[in-house]
Amino acid sequence: MKVVGLIAEYNPFHNGHSYHIRKARELTGADYCVVVMSGHYVQRGEPACMDKYLRADSALRSGADLVLELPVPFATGSAEYFATGAVSILDKLGVVDFLCFGSESGNLSHLSTIAAVLSDEPEPFSLLVKRLMAEGFSYPAARGQALTAYLAEQAPTDIPPEKIQALISSPNNILGIEYVKALSRRHSGIRPLTISRDSDFLSNTLSAPFCSSSAIRHVFQSTSPDSQTTAQALKAVRSCVPEEAYQVMSENYSARLPIFADDFSSMLLYKLLSARNSDLTDYLDVSPDLENRIKGQLTGASTFSGFIDAVKCRQYTRTRISRALLHILLDIRVEDFVRYKENGFVPYARALGFRKSASPLLKGIKQNSAIPLITKMADAGRKLTPMGADMLGQETFAAGLYQSVVFHKYGYRMKNEYSHGVIMSN
Repeated sequence: MKVVGLIAEYNPFHNGHSYHIRKARELTGADYCVVVMSGHYVQRGEPACMDKYLRADSALRSGADLVLELPVPFATGSAEYFATGAVSILDKLGVVDFLCFGSESGNLSHLSTIAAVLSDEPEPFSLLVKRLMAEGFSYPAARGQALTAYLAEQAPTDIPPEKIQALISSPNNILGIEYVKALSRRHSGIRPLTISRDSDFLSNTLSAPFCSSSAIRHVFQSTSPDSQTTAQALKAVRSCVPEEAYQVMSENYSARLPIFADDFSSMLLYKLLSARNSDLTDYLDVSPDLENRIKGQLTGASTFSGFIDAVKCRQYTRTRISRALLHILLDIRVEDFVRYKENGFVPYARALGFRKSASPLLKGIKQNSAIPLITKMADAGRKLTPMGADMLGQETFAAGLYQSVVFHKYGYRMKNEYSHGVIMSN
């Protein structure tokens, strides 16, 4: 039995994701495809535009055999934490042979070369980064220059020097490097494999048949909630989405999706006001300077996005601020990550859904996995360690907030985490 693992957000699922699944199977000859997917919240520091059950259903209808949830502290973390958490799940399952990911580069050798340097951080490289930062360069610029110089002088490579900065600054390359680093640090037997991703990851322009998730979200966010514009929005994205996933999307549009960060504005403002006298640096991704900027804007904005605009400066990107604010809202703290890191990162694999034909895969996981496979929330209590129970508790809390927003926006009452059940697909 050959198994290929994918790490994804599917926010929302589109033709590029379907191609990724097909190509991963083709290149590896895999019998089964396991996806580790973000839950209700994603790495950009935002809620997913479609809830995790709808996105898992779309993936299963489009070729995935098993969809596992990446716990929210990792799903909303930096590229390093996102990758480390997802890779730890795939590695601990004991059945995954390959990890296939998309990258702008499409060159595994180049990504692996850079991953080795960034993982080990040789002394000459580290000293050069520090010297360049002392001269006034930002960390990304210093790291890029130091990497170029180190590879030229200390570890000759076939990577053209002019391509190094792009390799470490393009979003999918960044994640790919982190996946390779995570596999290396775990001494994992999983083999990495990359396929070239040609579409613009951040483009807001629809260009069928392949477009970015950002482009689809932009259409949704630009659409008023009336029947005519809803129909126009769905018509606009239909050619960019597999028919199976489109059915899920169209059946639930304006009933429980889309969801955006500004739908959480009141919750965020309440949390920030209630924590105004607290030490916000206890929360993940909140530095002392960012804490001061956040507290200085408590009465300056009324929406989630407006608050990001008020806090944003040259030092902090919108994504960094959004991620920090989401960690405050969801109560994800630095001490949580210290404990997770010291105890092997993710201590369970929670199934969101699987195909009925995947029973041999599930059997293989149960026989070989180093962590429990959770298919029923009612069974979690007796299967999890105390740390695992705490992590799942964070997930339940975060899901409750998302479910509340869906209800107040659309009047749709989602089932809670204990009553929803695993999605089973044909």
